[in-house]
Amino acid sequence: MGDEHAETVRLLWGPHPKPARGPRPTLDLDRIARAGIEIADSGGLSDVSMQRVAARLGVTKMALYRYVPGKAELVALMVDAAIGPYPTAEKACGGWREQLEDWARHLIAVFLQHSWALEATIGPRVVGPGELSWLERAVSALDGTGLSGAERMDAAVLLVGHVRGITQQARAAGPAGNPEAQLGAILGDLMQAHGERFPALASALTSAAQSDGQDQAWEFGLQRILDGLAALIDQRAR
Repeated sequence: MGDEHAETVRLLWGPHPKPARGPRPTLDLDRIARAGIEIADSGGLSDVSMQRVAARLGVTKMALYRYVPGKAELVALMVDAAIGPYPTAEKACGGWREQLEDWARHLIAVFLQHSWALEATIGPRVVGPGELSWLERAVSALDGTGLSGAERMDAAVLLVGHVRGITQQARAAGPAGNPEAQLGAILGDLMQAHGERFPALASALTSAAQSDGQDQAWEFGLQRILDGLAALIDQRAR
């Protein structure tokens, strides 16, 4: 781990020595992270600054710097507090498929609640213990399936990608409603005028509208990913 990440690693993983000098500490990292999360949940990640977090906590910005050296480290703390850890009350039940389905549903609920985390979790970065507990849970659900360690990791990453894609669509739609329904309405209007040029698409949209199936990208995608894993696991068993 490079020196540029050393402080983030320390903040996320510890140890956290108390300041030896100065006034008695009035804050802790959890309170600081929660204040940042509240700001991001309300106005997005761009609204988060050391000054605004300090004001929310009722301290000066210089006082906040005694705990967190900058915004990058602050965001890392926010991400780990918002995403993790995986709910300990959720005991493993059922087979690998049921476990991963529950895992994916819990994860998308977290991302929909804190959609700013999409932006905050792009690119190489230090991952905290809370967030890492989700990966541990997904990989362990596939123990005994015959998949290699690399394949189990890839399966978890594939599910995370599906969660992120659906969350991004919901974020883009905003409070106006379901993104798939919006897209279906737009395409439906276009097909009324130009459907003869795109007969397969027009037929599919008509079928989706009749079956109310245009709102199933999340469920459809999740089940197809699990179907693919099931086929691979069956192949390994043979």
